[in-house]
Amino acid sequence: MSHAKGEIVTVCGVNWGDEGKGRMVDAFAHASDLVVRYQGGNNAGHTVVNEHGTFKLHLVPSGIFSRRATNVLGPGTVVDLEALRRELDGLEAQGIAVDPTRLVVSERATICFPFHRDEDAWEEERLGQAAYGSTRRGIAPAYGDRYLKKAIQVGELRDESRLRSRLASVCDWKTLVARGVYGKTEAVALDHVLGWALEHGRALLPRITDTTTLLAEADRQGQSMLFEAQLGALRDVVHGIYPMTTSSSTLASYAAVGAGFFSRPADRVVGVMKAFSSCVGAGPFVTEMSPEDASVLREFAGEYGAATGRPRRVGHFDAVASRYGALIQGTTELALTKLDSLVGRDTLRICVAYEVDGRRLTQFPLNAALDAAQPIYESMDGFHGDVQDVSRFEALPRAAQAYVLRIEALVGCRIRWVSVGPERHRLIDRGEAPRR
Repeated sequence: MSHAKGEIVTVCGVNWGDEGKGRMVDAFAHASDLVVRYQGGNNAGHTVVNEHGTFKLHLVPSGIFSRRATNVLGPGTVVDLEALRRELDGLEAQGIAVDPTRLVVSERATICFPFHRDEDAWEEERLGQAAYGSTRRGIAPAYGDRYLKKAIQVGELRDESRLRSRLASVCDWKTLVARGVYGKTEAVALDHVLGWALEHGRALLPRITDTTTLLAEADRQGQSMLFEAQLGALRDVVHGIYPMTTSSSTLASYAAVGAGFFSRPADRVVGVMKAFSSCVGAGPFVTEMSPEDASVLREFAGEYGAATGRPRRVGHFDAVASRYGALIQGTTELALTKLDSLVGRDTLRICVAYEVDGRRLTQFPLNAALDAAQPIYESMDGFHGDVQDVSRFEALPRAAQAYVLRIEALVGCRIRWVSVGPERHRLIDRGEAPRR
């Protein structure tokens, strides 16, 4: 894909996450001057397959393999310093350059500490069967602290004296939480927390900068930008399947705030969705397949969480959920990934509506209705034969074309991109929608 000079593109998920955003950002990044992650933390799992190998990225933006792009962790992210350092070390060990000119971190991003991970695990254990399905990476407590005004900004790593003072108050409060809520006996030790922050933060100091000014200057110079979201629309903390969501906004419209770029809106919003449904974690999932059918597709498609390794729940394509996801993302075009994973299936099913208490719903409802919803399916012919070397949409099997076009009609947005394999080049571009 080529960008117009100064073009701004946002890549975001339409479903529950794990849609293949990383492979799309990797494919687009060679034409971008900056690639910006604008929310989330290392609970992300973006899998990228390219000429360098196979990579599972968590905090590092998926544009890191582009020699052209500067990668940015925006102010809307939460940064586990230890996890980021480990991820960068791993990339360097695999021959990927990650010097400070390749990746910078916003001074306004906030830090995800080890005590956040502990809190995350304690709360999941307390909830038991009602747990949220957290990755236990500390993301919810870290975002909670931001809104409780207890968080530590990455830029505060520059001043050890101030950092100690700020952390002293936070550690006292965290000790009260650990003891009073979770019945723990040990205190959250200031020296231990400060030592962790300094040890892992020192390596990141050359990367910390005012990224809002960086992006504004890049825009004045006519540079192109690619904003990368984590997870998908249905995990958005406001508009998703609350409370079984993440703890930040996964929507394209949040990119201005999370990236710290306010000059103008995105020119294009590329929504990513799979050719079938999948999700990791708890929450309603209307089109979930039978265990036997799900197991076959899961193994064939490699449906395991990139961040946690957990087996993903697998379902038939949900047009109701996807239409809602595309709507709230404000998509201008769609990318359909993993079409090749459906090869060999005699019949494909698309959920076109839900039945709830005898009523037919075509609009995506709240969880109370989703928990009771039964899928109403259309069946379509499956397709056979290897499609991974197909480079034109018209060269796909007719049944595969029909399946894509039916999904396009139901979701109500053009599917421009069709992925037929994980590698960067296995991506069909149907071009822009014909003008009427």
